[in-house]
Amino acid sequence: MTDTVSRRLRNGTRSWHEALESTGFATAMLAGTLPLDRYVGQLAAYRVVLAALEAELARAVSPSVGSVWSPDLVKLPLVERDLRHFAAQGTAPRPCPAAEEFAVEVRHTAVTAPTELLGFLYVLEGSTLGALFLLRYVTEAYRLTDGNGTSYYGSGDRARWAAFAERLDRALGEPAVQERVLAAAERAYRHVALISGELSAGLNSAAREVA
Repeated sequence: MTDTVSRRLRNGTRSWHEALESTGFATAMLAGTLPLDRYVGQLAAYRVVLAALEAELARAVSPSVGSVWSPDLVKLPLVERDLRHFAAQGTAPRPCPAAEEFAVEVRHTAVTAPTELLGFLYVLEGSTLGALFLLRYVTEAYRLTDGNGTSYYGSGDRARWAAFAERLDRALGEPAVQERVLAAAERAYRHVALISGELSAGLNSAAREVA
């Protein structure tokens, strides 16, 4: 029996997922010691990536992309809402060149192999489930209330994820296509790892401030 693409993606990217959980950024977040500008920096980095990815998905003419992409998957407004909140509090994000590199690859892929955008989408949509788990750590560390600053981290939805995975499985039944989308997902994870690496710089120093 041919395996579904969602299972292949889950199994094929597990090592990337586990590696990201051990970064300085992730461990500091779980410990409640991640500086606020790093959290805001991640949101700003994802804004760059999501702006490129969601725009390209919306304009893609690939039938596979059209059958999977849905307006309920849009996350850019949520990230922008969070960033406006922190900007009003005077917190500026750290620069993250790796986010721009990811956006460049998104735009290139949209021209050369648009179906592979679904591999990028798999990684970004999946990250919202992990963010939902981390929501309480973020809320407590930065004393956030009434959903301010947590629109993106609070956007994970298992029912939406299941519907997304089902559409992905229906659209990508050919093993050769699945292989290309899996390779794209691995590239996306590499970019996310580079973003996390930039945001982890210096977190092993003795003095760390949460805010």
